[in-house]
Amino acid sequence: MYQPKLSVITVVYNNVRDIKRTMLSVLSQTYLNIEYIIIDGGSTDGTLQIIENYKQQLSHLVTEKDKGIYFAMNRGLAIASGDYVLFMNSGDEIHSLDTVEKIFSNKAEADIYYGETEMFDQQWKSLGKRRHSAPQRFNWRSFQYGMNVSHQSIYIRRSITVPFDTGFRLSADIDWIIEAARKARRIVNTKMYVAKYMVGGISKAKHRQSLIERFRIFNKHYGLIPNLINHVVIALKLGIYYIRHRRTND
Repeated sequence: MYQPKLSVITVVYNNVRDIKRTMLSVLSQTYLNIEYIIIDGGSTDGTLQIIENYKQQLSHLVTEKDKGIYFAMNRGLAIASGDYVLFMNSGDEIHSLDTVEKIFSNKAEADIYYGETEMFDQQWKSLGKRRHSAPQRFNWRSFQYGMNVSHQSIYIRRSITVPFDTGFRLSADIDWIIEAARKARRIVNTKMYVAKYMVGGISKAKHRQSLIERFRIFNKHYGLIPNLINHVVIALKLGIYYIRHRRTND
């Protein structure tokens, strides 16, 4: 069987409510070749005490102040030694306890594996599939009409990753995925749920700034004129979605 080493990186800061749930979704995987790295930003709310309870099961624990989430993610990426890397931040979960095992038994030696994400609210009630479903086929151009693969649901060969661009404070993960997808020769759709994602993070709270950053990222990769045209298409699709959704609720 193909059993590559997977580095799972969890970034956390003052999330005592959710960190244990996230950790257990990683530590309880049936797949054993996992390197688990936790980067704590100097939590003071009891988060670190919970992490310490599982310290013997961790590969690396770093706890110190940092300059933001993508600085912390870069710190984890620099430590990682696995063949593949997955970011599973505090509040999110690997979907099922056998998810990683199923992914690597799917097809051998892809550069990227990806799947679907199930959304949850702050009370951990399922909201169903993301509005932007994972595409049947994914490549570096797939984000032209919206972010349809989240970093929680994509496993990337570490050798094709680059550090996160910390010039982007809210959406650097989009840029990071596109950069990796440009280099990927083989990308596999696992055609299953691979992650659970809690809505209402930093980018949600600062939605306008996040959208501006995404526009800059898409300009960088796709060019200004194509990006403007794509955003017209996005706006039309969004309008149709909300009209249909409102009718369904009525």
